[in-house]
Amino acid sequence: MNTITAAITAVGAYVPDFVLSNKVLETMVDTNDEWITTRTGIKERRILKDAEKGTSFLAIQAAKDLIAKANIDPLEIDMVIMATATADMPVASTGVYVATEIGAINAFAYDLQAACSSFLYGMSTAAAYIQSGRYKKVLLIGADKMSSIVDYTDRATCIIFGDGAGAVLFEPNYEGLGLQDEYLRSDGVGRDFLKIPAGGSLIPTTEETVKNRQHNIIQDGKTVFKYAVTNMADASELILKRNNLTNEDVSWLVPHQANKRIIDATASRMNLEDSKVLMNIEKYGNTTSATLPLVLNDFEHMFKKGDNIIFAAFGGGFTWGSIYLKWAYDKK
Repeated sequence: MNTITAAITAVGAYVPDFVLSNKVLETMVDTNDEWITTRTGIKERRILKDAEKGTSFLAIQAAKDLIAKANIDPLEIDMVIMATATADMPVASTGVYVATEIGAINAFAYDLQAACSSFLYGMSTAAAYIQSGRYKKVLLIGADKMSSIVDYTDRATCIIFGDGAGAVLFEPNYEGLGLQDEYLRSDGVGRDFLKIPAGGSLIPTTEETVKNRQHNIIQDGKTVFKYAVTNMADASELILKRNNLTNEDVSWLVPHQANKRIIDATASRMNLEDSKVLMNIEKYGNTTSATLPLVLNDFEHMFKKGDNIIFAAFGGGFTWGSIYLKWAYDKK
């Protein structure tokens, strides 16, 4: 029997229409376009303005985009993994609802939460299910409505995040393409530096927690930045060494889009030329679980079968890692 590897065979994406630019943010908080651009690389981000629509709406649109482009039957999807940090509800799984809404009624589904590393961890999980031989089509969706947890009076966070969704389909491959290696890590020290304090079992929702804005995301920016730069770069460098890859062997770096300076530091450690580093942070900001698939969708036309792609991410928790994947198709 030939060895099964797990390859990405299709991608899809969705971002809301409303654009929140740096110029608009200048009217909301004490900041300016130059300051934001210099420190983050972000020019604008997309926001889902409809208060009655949650992360599931974004995810459904991205999944439908993939299904339409790949011309696949949703009934053939075996499994849906929903990577998100902003589930519709605390208990009822967003992934389960999304699977039903897109017609994947033969699939089982669940949510996966590892903050900004959710999609990266989801790639590992999806690949493992495919490599087991039990499943043929695993749909991995990364989606977040970050505007639902951002305090737009807090200039430390409101300039960073946006809303969006992306999706990829994993299928078996017998040519040695797809996911080759992974290095995933976590460290609970990060719990204090990037979090939503209330709304969980530790600090349940009360009138006081709402009044104190404890249901919005807060972060110690300097500490998070320091850990992110070090760990994302370390993980990416390690995955190269472990697979005997040089900078010449790497076709593309697909990094989490949190901050251009973090991306630049990772690329520098890998000694990659700028043309190999894929970024769309200026258009979308940090969409958390959606950044990696949004990059794949935006640059899919540039990928060639056999390309060596390095993925890297860092998120709250702390969570981080790197994945080495060989691209499996040329876009038609």
